[in-house]
Amino acid sequence: MVKLGQNFLADPNLLEAIVRDAALSPDDVVLEVGAGEGVLTERLAEVARQVHVIEIDRGLEPGLVEVMARPNVNMVWADAVRYDLSQLDPAPTAMVANLPYAVATPVILQTAFELPGIASWNVMVQKEIGDRLRAGPGSKTYGAPSVLIQLAGEVRQVRKVSRTVFRPQPRVDSAIIAIRRTGPGPDAATRRLVRAGFAHRRKAMARSVDMVHPGSLKAVRAGLEAAGLDPGIRAEALAPEQFAKLSGMIDLAADDRT
Repeated sequence: MVKLGQNFLADPNLLEAIVRDAALSPDDVVLEVGAGEGVLTERLAEVARQVHVIEIDRGLEPGLVEVMARPNVNMVWADAVRYDLSQLDPAPTAMVANLPYAVATPVILQTAFELPGIASWNVMVQKEIGDRLRAGPGSKTYGAPSVLIQLAGEVRQVRKVSRTVFRPQPRVDSAIIAIRRTGPGPDAATRRLVRAGFAHRRKAMARSVDMVHPGSLKAVRAGLEAAGLDPGIRAEALAPEQFAKLSGMIDLAADDRT
């Protein structure tokens, strides 16, 4: 299981804290990605109306028989990054998970974009990922994921987590982050602009976007000027709200690279 990037939680006190911090109601429908040994799933099933669990490793199935037998647990054997989340019925209202490190960022962003009914996330991630998601403009860790998730919600670190509570013990630090949805999230145009703007972060934003979308240099510079910004500004200096405003002033054609 280590090769799939998931480390199992072995501390019952922390498991209880995760569920408590999530502040779920009996009406909540929870999405969990990465079932592990089912210890978190069991606790979620005790407090939520429904728990959808997405797990890619069928090798874990024998140890999850009892969990899957619960009437309010829906087990989906799939790659969460590739799975069509809109198929989940009823639609999730919250996400609580010990996320596999390798897919944490794409899964969080995917759920923010594709599951508008999710109002809150309470997830375990590699601390570096959590720091990146809540980073502000000008920070070395501020990037496309920071902008995209912050356009959907408010991100904060709930608690740092010791490596000793995992089995096997990871080589990196972890943290529990909470995200409270504040809006629908960035539209497709904004996502394209953000990703292109950070694609070459040592370049001026207009130049970086042009390298991804050839021929857009003048339009991006004009948009920046119209927004009262330096046309030579780097993406890392723009706040999330500025990206959203700017995307409405620049027409970038969709392509397979974003």
